[in-house]
Amino acid sequence: MQTVFSSVLPDVPAAAVIWLVLLTVAAVAVGALVARPAWLRSAVTGRIRQAALPSHVELAEQERERARYAEEIAVAARRAGATAERCRAGWLAAQEEVEAAWAAYEAAEADVRRLSAAAAMPLPHTAQTPAEYADRERFLHRAALDAYWRKELSVEQLSDVFAHRNGWDPRRHPVEQELVLHRAIRDNLAARHRGAVDREREAWRAAELAAAAARSLRDEAFAALDRRSEEIESVVPMPELRRPAAEPAHEPASTARGHAPVPAY
Repeated sequence: MQTVFSSVLPDVPAAAVIWLVLLTVAAVAVGALVARPAWLRSAVTGRIRQAALPSHVELAEQERERARYAEEIAVAARRAGATAERCRAGWLAAQEEVEAAWAAYEAAEADVRRLSAAAAMPLPHTAQTPAEYADRERFLHRAALDAYWRKELSVEQLSDVFAHRNGWDPRRHPVEQELVLHRAIRDNLAARHRGAVDREREAWRAAELAAAAARSLRDEAFAALDRRSEEIESVVPMPELRRPAAEPAHEPASTARGHAPVPAY
């Protein structure tokens, strides 16, 4: 027993010194934590943030993606703008077609009123002979063919004239035949005007949709450019970018006239 104690006791002072050193280090660490918690938190938070931030390679790849997207949107915006211009030109052409169709209809209506007044007067008497009927038939066919070549009669109407159906009677007096012919011309031009109005309405809707799409893509292109600029300005300051003033929306033509009114949009 004495031999065991004699071998252990000389190491006790050394062990005590080691424990004292460890306790001192622990006390100093605890004191530092208590005295400077903000510094420790900032250090830890900074390391975490730095570890979470993307690397330079990732930042470069993100910038390339933003540049590619901005360029694609810019190209799409330019194409949409060109499409909107074409649609607007088509709408203006449709407006001109409506105006021309209305003018032709008004002229035909004036002719019908003039011939109606003439037909109300006593008609000159002519001999009702086969030769007279042949002359009346030739007059009707020639007048209808001339109107067809002037694009005042449709193919269906011309076929009815030569087939003597749907009210076409070559035995009538030439004044009556001319009145019936001009009424048919008026009706055909009225239908043509209604068709032109429908086409103008569709062209206006297409122009409005194309203009809205162009405005949307243009705004998205500027937004993409702004996002790129914000990223670049963090390194190199850049001048302020300004958007152009918004364009006024198109307005449909007011073509409501006479017998073929245009519904309000």
